Amino acid sequence: MFDVSFSFLLAVAATFFVAGLVKGVTGMGLPTVAMGALGALISPVAAASLLVVPSFVTNVWQLLAGSAILPLARRFWPMMLAIVAGTLFGSAWLVGGDTRLTTAALGAALVIYSGCALLAPPFRISGRQERWLAPIVGMLTGLVTGCTGVFVIPAVPYLQALGLAKDDLVQALGLSFTVSTIALAVGLGAQGTFRAETLALSGVAVVPALAGMWAGQRLRSRVSAQGFRRGFLACLFLLGMEMALRPVF
Repeated sequence: MFDVSFSFLLAVAATFFVAGLVKGVTGMGLPTVAMGALGALISPVAAASLLVVPSFVTNVWQLLAGSAILPLARRFWPMMLAIVAGTLFGSAWLVGGDTRLTTAALGAALVIYSGCALLAPPFRISGRQERWLAPIVGMLTGLVTGCTGVFVIPAVPYLQALGLAKDDLVQALGLSFTVSTIALAVGLGAQGTFRAETLALSGVAVVPALAGMWAGQRLRSRVSAQGFRRGFLACLFLLGMEMALRPVF
C-alpha cells in the first residue's frame, strides 16, 4: 500500500502530532488534518487506513469526558445509524474509485468544511426540524466519510446548530466521530484494505497523536482559541484547494 521508510515514518509522526495539537486546542480536526496532509503523500484509502486507530483512541477519550453518553446516544441514534449505513456504502468508492477523483473529493470536502466554518453565519435547528434532519445529516456524513475519510461534514455544523451545552456538544461530537471511525474501519476491512503493517503503523501513530493532544490542551490556555481556529481553517482551505485542483494540472 505504501513504502515504509524513515522519512515516511517521520512524516506520519509529524502529521499526527500536528493533528493531535489541533484537536487538543479546538476539540476536533484530527482526521481532517491527517487526511489532508497524508493525502498529499499517499492515496486517500491508505491515509484513511492509518487514521483509524489514533482517531478511535482520541475520539473515545473525548466521548468519555462527560456523563451524558446514554442520553446523547438515545437522542442521536437515528443519526448514528444513518452514519454507519452511509459510510459502509461510500467506502466502496474510496477503495475502488479513481484515486485522482477521491483525492479531489477529499480536497473539495476540506474546502467546503473550512469555508463554511469561516464564513457561514451561525444558525439554529429546532427540535421539530431535528427529528427529520438527523437521518439525512447522518447519511450525508456517512457518504462523505466513506468517500473521503473525513467525517466532519455536515455532522459538525449540524450538531453545533442544535444549541447544545458546551460539554454536551463536545461529547456529541465524540460520539459522532467514534461511530464514524468504527464504521470506516468496518467498511475498509470489508473491502480488504487492512493489512498487518497498516494496523501496526496506525497503532504507532497513537503516540504522536496523544502527545499532540496533550500539547494542544496546554496551549489552549495560552493562545486565543478563536484565532488559532481561524488560522487552522485558512490553512485547511488552501490545502483543500490544492488537492481539489490537483487532477486538473
